[in-house]
Amino acid sequence: MNRWAIKVLWRNMVVFKKTWLTNMTFYFIEPLLYLSAMGLGLGAFIGEINGTSYIRFIAPGIIASSAMWSASSESTYGSFVKMHYQKIYHAMVAAPLYIEEVVAGEILYAVFKAVIYGSIILLVITAFGLVSSAWALLTPFVLVLAGFVFALLGMIWTGLVPKIDSFSFFFTLVITPMFLFSGVFSPIDPFPGFVQAAAWFLPLYHVVVLLRSLASGDVGLFLLVHAGVLVLSIILLYPFPQRFMKKRLGL
Repeated sequence: MNRWAIKVLWRNMVVFKKTWLTNMTFYFIEPLLYLSAMGLGLGAFIGEINGTSYIRFIAPGIIASSAMWSASSESTYGSFVKMHYQKIYHAMVAAPLYIEEVVAGEILYAVFKAVIYGSIILLVITAFGLVSSAWALLTPFVLVLAGFVFALLGMIWTGLVPKIDSFSFFFTLVITPMFLFSGVFSPIDPFPGFVQAAAWFLPLYHVVVLLRSLASGDVGLFLLVHAGVLVLSIILLYPFPQRFMKKRLGL
């Protein structure tokens, strides 16, 4: 990533400055609704999980899922609109930019949104006393990893699909299963063995483990394994969005 990718990021942030209220509303209110409905409503019947209240248990998972949804939405619908309808990508590559730099800037913008939205949820749950460890200050670094993984997945899909309606398959078949089976709302231990094994291939699972451990102060070397999986995923996925988008634009 070079200075031109940063220019693309800056361009998107200028637009974000004008539309931040609309952008923030959905990704801020919906996680709070999940936290309230599941944590307070369902939590009244569940009681404690692993020695902690249910609302305290799911709060870090809500941060993780917020980062996932924001980065995924920006790198799919947001990127597709700029590429296909607004022709912004075409204008950028007509200037002294390569498509690789444009894609890198788009990925950075999705990471930025993941960190912003996740950090805001962190501040809210901290204000409600749902964070019990100073290790939670490392949350933005985990959100950076999460933002990169989900931005890359979204940009890969954007580089492949023929029309905007196809994103429903991505969210239904990829994002929603991660949301449900990555330990956001319950431990994965009660699931069958094959589901527990499959969870290791779901990036959100590792983000949830990291954030939940930091929020509770249950830290150890095992967290390096989960962080390593995310870093490895980024390394493996990074070449594909540029390759697919380059082919998509006929460059």
